[in-house]
Amino acid sequence: MGTDKRMRSDSNQSVERAAAVLGAFTTGLELLRVADVAALAGIGQSTASRLLATLEQLEYVERDAQTGLYGLGPAVVTLGGIAVNHLAVHREARQRAQDLAHTLGLGVNVAIRSGNSIFYVCNFEGVNAPRSYTLVGQRNPLHATGIGKCLLLGLDAPERRKLLPELEQFTPATIADHDRLDAELAAIGSNGYATEREELALARSCVAAPIRDRTRQIVAALSISGPLSTIDLDHREKELSKIAIEAADSISVGLGYPGPAHAAYGSVMNGR
Repeated sequence: MGTDKRMRSDSNQSVERAAAVLGAFTTGLELLRVADVAALAGIGQSTASRLLATLEQLEYVERDAQTGLYGLGPAVVTLGGIAVNHLAVHREARQRAQDLAHTLGLGVNVAIRSGNSIFYVCNFEGVNAPRSYTLVGQRNPLHATGIGKCLLLGLDAPERRKLLPELEQFTPATIADHDRLDAELAAIGSNGYATEREELALARSCVAAPIRDRTRQIVAALSISGPLSTIDLDHREKELSKIAIEAADSISVGLGYPGPAHAAYGSVMNGR
């Protein structure tokens, strides 16, 4: 019994360390040295080197022959593709978001809530809002994004404070006070959409709308995003908010959303 317990403990530690090694590549750096991986994973360099060699054989990481630096391998891409394709929100939203990005020439994103952040499951860029990378699989804060504010409608004020005890300030425009956030969310619940102007990154803005499922709960949100000058909320907010709401509603219907029940209309508007 003691031997079996030790073996299970050693096996668990190996899995945890391998996961920590892969997690080191989520910091945003494309290629890492063994020493970098060891530091980020909190393990010794010899352990990191050994795990990287094993993961390389399994194609979870790749080693550049010239520099000796490591990056993620094709097996990770395969798993990520399978995982996102299994998400009902992604399957329902993908084509609609892609078509909308092409039509508007702007970015169209769909994300769900994962813990205390948003998690992107769709990201398409139009010609007027190009990016050199995809947002799919990345995370951003709830309180500083249009999508995140839509997702926060599904929580009441005490739940929001428990989930986000501190609201980090990213730019001068970030809402970093819970009372201000409560007021903002009340307006979003009434309007049916959220806006964000340079709250996460300077010179960027968006319009977002919530997506609901068959239980009438908010399960995701869709945003139309791009450069501040291109989104031009001072002149285009009404136009873009209508488009975002219509797209989000279309995805909601595909997820089985039956529409707001008359008796529960007030609670539905608040995402409850």
